[in-house]
Amino acid sequence: MGNCNQGFKDYFCRPKDTNVRFKLTFVCFVWQIAMVILFGVFVRYDDESDAHWVQNMAQNNITSAVENEFYYRYPSFQDVHVMIFVGFGFLMTFLKRYSFGAVGFNFLIAAFGLQWALLMQGWFHSLDPLTGKIYIGIENLINADFCVAGCLIAYGAVLGKVSPVQLLVMTLFGVTLYAVEEYVILDLLHAIDNGGSMVIHVFGGYYGLAISWVLYRPNLHKSQNLQGSVYHSDTFAMIGTLFLWMFWPSFNSATTYHGDGQHRAAINTYLCLTSSVLTTVAVSSFSQKTGKLDMVHIQNSTLAGGVAMGTAAVFMISPYGALIVGFCCGILSTMGYLFISPCLEKILKIHDTCGIHNLHAMPGVVGGIVGAVTAASASESVYGKQGLIQTFDFTGKFKDRTVSAQGCYQAAGMCVAMAFGIGGGAIVGAILRFPIWGDPADENCYDDHVYWEVPEEEENQLEGVPPILEYCNYATNNPEDET
Repeated sequence: MGNCNQGFKDYFCRPKDTNVRFKLTFVCFVWQIAMVILFGVFVRYDDESDAHWVQNMAQNNITSAVENEFYYRYPSFQDVHVMIFVGFGFLMTFLKRYSFGAVGFNFLIAAFGLQWALLMQGWFHSLDPLTGKIYIGIENLINADFCVAGCLIAYGAVLGKVSPVQLLVMTLFGVTLYAVEEYVILDLLHAIDNGGSMVIHVFGGYYGLAISWVLYRPNLHKSQNLQGSVYHSDTFAMIGTLFLWMFWPSFNSATTYHGDGQHRAAINTYLCLTSSVLTTVAVSSFSQKTGKLDMVHIQNSTLAGGVAMGTAAVFMISPYGALIVGFCCGILSTMGYLFISPCLEKILKIHDTCGIHNLHAMPGVVGGIVGAVTAASASESVYGKQGLIQTFDFTGKFKDRTVSAQGCYQAAGMCVAMAFGIGGGAIVGAILRFPIWGDPADENCYDDHVYWEVPEEEENQLEGVPPILEYCNYATNNPEDET
């Protein structure tokens, strides 16, 4: 028995091999070929993207091509797409030596995840039982972006500590779990979650935290010198924050129903985001004896309002209600960075690189609670009879559901998202723990040199060249800097 335990320990604790030349090449080629085959078998254009659209216009008395769903949804799709590739990617560039990994691996995860999401979500939502085909249009692309967002959130918890092969495996299982929990929450429970506070943020947050818990590295202090940021890396991360902040109203309103729903979702998210900025700045300044602001708080907690407003965005929460939610989330998220994250690592052994618990998981739970309470308190006097039916989709087999029952199902949806995230993350983390994926050693975490060809430092190349500011007639060198 002792020899067996020792052999097991030796297998999992053997020296790390970060050469992913054959592993990464094999996984990318095989999985992309699999995508080509699966798309060839299952995926087709829907009615509004097929060349037969002209005939459909005539048959359905449609007089203008502008009535095609593309023209209604594409502006929102464009905004969400920018959030996925630019917003999430640059937000994670705060580490001083991991900018390539942040943006590049974000690109890799999204590119693979979008394809797999179209298939998984298609099998659950868009599969035609008569033809056995998945018919995709512009709304499918938006939903695929939403699915990938959950995986990118999870990536934030393990940023700098895993290999690109592990990230692809994590995305494969993450998209699969997302599609199942989305089907359970939106279709079976019939919860409303247009902006994904529960389906995206709660699931993605706890999925990433569970994986990080299983992959915990007790000797991560060996790369402690690379865990921080520098001036320019924080500036790049702030670019990601601004892109996410500006486009979040589009994110929460992208798939809402036509008319007042999308309009109201954009307004509520807009107001909630503005409120969270002020309370984030207030708490960040108050937490320091000198009153100085922490860039980590500004980069992340200012976005918490957008996360929390995802579920209730389409509800009649009122403008001041949206401001209250943002007010509370800015405080909660900043306090999370100050107090909760250190406790998670010290007590539960969960190392959260980007603080996704504070930006996504906790505000997502708040969003789920706000959605449940707002739904349960809805009334015909506030929404109107038709407005109530349209907002909560009380049609078909759900036409007799009451608002109080809807509130209960909203709360149940949040619990389902959390259960899928924690349970699925623990299982996937155990798979990723096998020493076959080329993950970095403890002393090499957060370093682009492990998986990227990194150019020589510019400072070394330009050694001896005077600073540019020396030649500006409006700027002088600071004597303290020279000292």
